[in-house]
Amino acid sequence: MLEGKAVIGETDMLQTMQEDALQLAAKALDFFDVTEATEIARVIKQEFDRMYGGGWQCIVGTDFGSFVTHCYGSFIHFSVGSLSILLFRGSGAPENDEFSTLEGVKA
Repeated sequence: MLEGKAVIGETDMLQTMQEDALQLAAKALDFFDVTEATEIARVIKQEFDRMYGGGWQCIVGTDFGSFVTHCYGSFIHFSVGSLSILLFRGSGAPENDEFSTLEGVKA
């Protein structure tokens, strides 16, 4: 179990959603070894899709970088030992499409 072992880095989720994420991670780690990052991510993503609707993404690993756009209130990044877990709901509508500003630029 994760009790007292998970360290939340960044989040904008409600406390109840944070607790769900930590509990699902603990459940996944009870069934899978930390080397099975894809399976851990699958369990967390599928359960959040079921509980909170579709569109959730989950990244699990020991060494990764990310830059994501997410819906407000649906982002958490936490660590369990050396394992990092990023869970977020993707933003469907681009608010600032940076490529649209490049349309007039010619090489």
